[in-house]
Amino acid sequence: MGPGGGRPPIMGAGGNKSRIIQKPKHTGNTLKKLFKYLASFKIPILVTLALAIVATVLTIIGPRLMGNIINVLAEDFIARFTDPTRAYRFDIMGSIALQLLVFYLVAVAANLVSGWIITGITMKVVKKFRTEISQKINRLPIAYFDKHSFGDTLSRVTNDVDTIAQSLQQSISQLISSVTMIIGFIIMMLTISWQLTLIAFVTIPIAFIFIRFVTTHTQKLFKAQQNELGNLNGHIEEIYAGQTIVRTFSAEGTTIEAFTKTNKKLYQSAWKSQFLSGLMQPIMHGISNLGYVATAITGGYLAINGHIGLGDLTAFIQYVNQFTQPITQMSQIISTLQSAIAASERVFDFLEEPEQAPDNIQAQLGKVKGAVQFTNIHFSYDGEKEIIKGFSAKIKPGAKVAIVGPTGAGKTTMVNLLMRFYDPNHGEITIDGVNTKQLARSEVRKSFGMVLQDTWLMDGTIAENLKYGKLDATNAEVKRAAKTAHIDHMIESLPKSYNTQIDEDSEAISAGEKQLLTIARAMIADPPMMILDEATSSVDTRTEQLIQKAMDKLAHGRTSFIIAHRLSTIKNADLILVMQDGNIVEQGNHKELLAKNGFYATLYNSQFTES
Repeated sequence: MGPGGGRPPIMGAGGNKSRIIQKPKHTGNTLKKLFKYLASFKIPILVTLALAIVATVLTIIGPRLMGNIINVLAEDFIARFTDPTRAYRFDIMGSIALQLLVFYLVAVAANLVSGWIITGITMKVVKKFRTEISQKINRLPIAYFDKHSFGDTLSRVTNDVDTIAQSLQQSISQLISSVTMIIGFIIMMLTISWQLTLIAFVTIPIAFIFIRFVTTHTQKLFKAQQNELGNLNGHIEEIYAGQTIVRTFSAEGTTIEAFTKTNKKLYQSAWKSQFLSGLMQPIMHGISNLGYVATAITGGYLAINGHIGLGDLTAFIQYVNQFTQPITQMSQIISTLQSAIAASERVFDFLEEPEQAPDNIQAQLGKVKGAVQFTNIHFSYDGEKEIIKGFSAKIKPGAKVAIVGPTGAGKTTMVNLLMRFYDPNHGEITIDGVNTKQLARSEVRKSFGMVLQDTWLMDGTIAENLKYGKLDATNAEVKRAAKTAHIDHMIESLPKSYNTQIDEDSEAISAGEKQLLTIARAMIADPPMMILDEATSSVDTRTEQLIQKAMDKLAHGRTSFIIAHRLSTIKNADLILVMQDGNIVEQGNHKELLAKNGFYATLYNSQFTES
């Protein structure tokens, strides 16, 4: 883009900002795409899974070892009734206890290392996502931003990616641990008593039926929740940026009503999804308790009849008591994954948006002279309503060209086409005789500087803002441009001068001073051609005169395109293009057009009364 000014994307295309909510994609496809992102971390993930398995297996063995200690203690206790001299075998119990301690310490260490690795993987995946989103933004056509709110895109970069990160961090190791626990518990329980295991398993189908029911209903709700969250962010971002306008028109009630509607939709989708997923734990606990009671009663009977030892029964009850833990964890992981899948769909939707056509570089400009020609230009934003209809014009190098016309005439669209934010449907635009479609977009845009009504300043010092279009500019160049733009005195009056921190919403400088800064920024970049959108409607007369003088200096010696709102400012233009309904209805200089007493004269006389 040109370095002069204006919030990127520089010129609006006239489309609306409503967000298009696409249909959810298949969960399987989304998971496949997510796994591709994890594929480059295959070895660390395998190490993590191996550590998780080791930690889980050692934890599973714990109750059985504790049961062995109880068995030894029980045997010695009972034996002392017939042989009071028999000593307790504390050496055996101590050996088993030491083994148990080692197992638990190793399990803790494995879990710590596993958590450290998975955190690193998650952060790298998040970094990769955000990098690709950032790069994707630069490859998207301007048309995308005309159809989607800034808040929605921001939500995908922040909320959705954060959701994916949290879900991955919580799910990967926990999932393998839960599966290993379930398998391990089953094996250990079977080695103790197949009868008790059978009783314990009666509750498992009930648990899985419930999990299936919940996950089926929460998927759509989590997707809706992410969509509504994007809508809410978009609404807040737009209203926050337009607070002055909102309050000027006393539209607080309308904005609150719109916010309330969006917030209500988010509330409805959020509470339903969270409520259903929240049912997992209490119901699973209830199911667990039923199995626990049945096992305890049957196990007591078997122990009394000598079919299993007291320690074995204790170990089995611990396994039964813990058996629902991995099932509950799995249900929670599934709920977490539902949210991650919904967020991933939105991120992948964005990453798969159609990109602007690649540059078909067949030529280069060299040193730009500034000859521009429009030949029979036809253009439509939506492919239906034609905005530009057969536009043709020839501009000589160094000419000062004013584009005038009523709202909707196509003035802004012509600039969009000139800068290759859009390409014409028919016809061609040439710079120094070279079709712009044969040039790299960046080369076309570097040929222009832009100063627009919508001033855009980044978060940084005044000097950094002025050097935005030429990063290697010297301090002398910066100061010289500031003096030429009549802004140096104001800058020097600030406490930190050129090192004063400002941003787009800075209150330290006025709207007119911001405009002068964008003019100075364009002067430093020193482009061969300029696009100027008059921006003096909201400033006082003195500032207007300063801005006009600065813009005249900026345009001097360069091919300049001026979108004129106040026709008195373009009396000295070399060529005035008068647009109406996408056509050039008149062209010539000020005197020639007034002499024709046509559409231009009507526009001019509607603003001024000639004496």
